[in-house]
Amino acid sequence: MKELVEAIVKELVEDKEAVEIEENRNDGEVNIVIHVADSDKGRVIGVRGNIINSIRTIARSAAIKEDVKVNIKI
Repeated sequence: MKELVEAIVKELVEDKEAVEIEENRNDGEVNIVIHVADSDKGRVIGVRGNIINSIRTIARSAAIKEDVKVNIKI
């Protein structure tokens, strides 16, 4: 799950070195925290949150295969 989110985010940002993804798994739940440079936060969030919502949708689709719930925060 972490690798999937990291691959998507790195394609969106300019400063790829600043991308850091934290993943914590607890009792059938995966919590992912995305860290990017301040100048790239808008690129990851998108207009009205469209991009981050799309990332969440993709991650939830992948989570179905693993039978877990996924939460993503920036």
